[in-house]
Formats: sequence, structure tokens, C-alpha cells
Amino acid sequence: MEPLTSLLAASIAFVGTHFALSHPFRAPLVKALGPAGFSLLYSVVAAACMVWMYFAFVAAPAGGLGGTGETGWAISTVLTLPALVLFLGSLRGNPALPAPGAEKLAQRDPSGVFAVTRHPMMWGFALWAISHIVLWWSWRTNIVALAILVLALVGAHMQDRKKKALMGAAWEGWEAKTGYWPRWSKLPGAGPVLWLAAIAVWLGITWWHIAAGGIPAGIWRWIG
Repeated sequence: MEPLTSLLAASIAFVGTHFALSHPFRAPLVKALGPAGFSLLYSVVAAACMVWMYFAFVAAPAGGLGGTGETGWAISTVLTLPALVLFLGSLRGNPALPAPGAEKLAQRDPSGVFAVTRHPMMWGFALWAISHIVLWWSWRTNIVALAILVLALVGAHMQDRKKKALMGAAWEGWEAKTGYWPRWSKLPGAGPVLWLAAIAVWLGITWWHIAAGGIPAGIWRWIG
């Protein structure tokens, strides 16, 4: 199979199996396999799709689309920092994560990144995807980024339905206090510690990008 076709197929498989296993097939599979068995199946399928995507990506042509120049790199650089703020902030106190006490978390008043959106992790992934698409660097990058964008934003909508079915009034109350679409004006109030952590991680990841992809990213493109 031609590498780009293989990458497209792998990306569709990754997104499609994630949606299928997270939603319509989840309940019957948990019933048949038990929670541990389902988690194992889910992990194996996701890992297999990601490995397929990796090898197809490596085999596909790099570059080739001309790019959007320094303007595109400036937009990409700006987008990746709030993406990290949202992602890192979502790792603690998130009622959407499958952890004990989620109902209790959903009953509190939203603060930090949850005052921005009830799906900070998903929007973090979405901003990461958009930051790569705006570069218009290669078809292989665009295919993967588009897959992540669909997985994040469509997945967030589907997650709302699933959590409402699982958590009932607790999730409905959380929805009433939060928004799907980000309130970007509230992002600066996510907290100074979180912003400092995100900046440190952002500097580290963009520096690592030089070794991983051979392309200076972030501020290192101009000061490296």
C-alpha cells in the first residue's frame, strides 16, 4: 500500500476504533470481557493503530507542500503554548477522566482550565493539531493532525453524551456550569504555577523537536 494511503487508513482506523470502543461497543464488551479485559482490548487496539500510523508516517514523504512561511510558524508557536496549558491543567481534578470520585469533582465550581472549557484536554489536542495544519508542511503531517482534530472535537461531544448516561445529574450539573466552546478570556486566569509549568514544558518540547524532526520549532526557530 502506498505510504500516504496507508497513513490515511491507519488514521481512520485509530479514530474509528476509538469512537467505536468508547461508545457503541463499550457496554457489551465490558459485559463480555469485564472491565479489565475491556481495558486490555482497548489498549491493544489503540497501540496497534498507533504503531501502524507511526510506520506509515515515517515511510510517507516529508515536506512537499511549500508551507506558510514565517507567518505560519508564528501562529503555530503561539497556539502550542495554550495547548499545553489546557492539557496540563486537565490532568488534575478532571471529572471527565475515568477515576474514582468523578461525580464529586463535577459538583464543584469550575476553576482553572475548567473555567475555560469542560474539555481542556480535548481542546489542547485540537490546538496542537491546528498548529501543525497551519504550517501546511506535508500531507503526512496534515493527515495525522486532522485525525487528532476530529478525535478531539467530535470525541468531546460524544464524551458529553457518554458521561451524562454514566453520571446522570452530576454531569448535567457540570455541563450547566461549563462550556464546550472555550472562553479564551478566562485562560490567563488558569494560574501562574500552571502557566510556568506549561512554559517550561513548551520550551523543552520545542527544543526536542529539533532532534526528533530535524526542524527548529517554537522560539528556537528564531533564537536557536
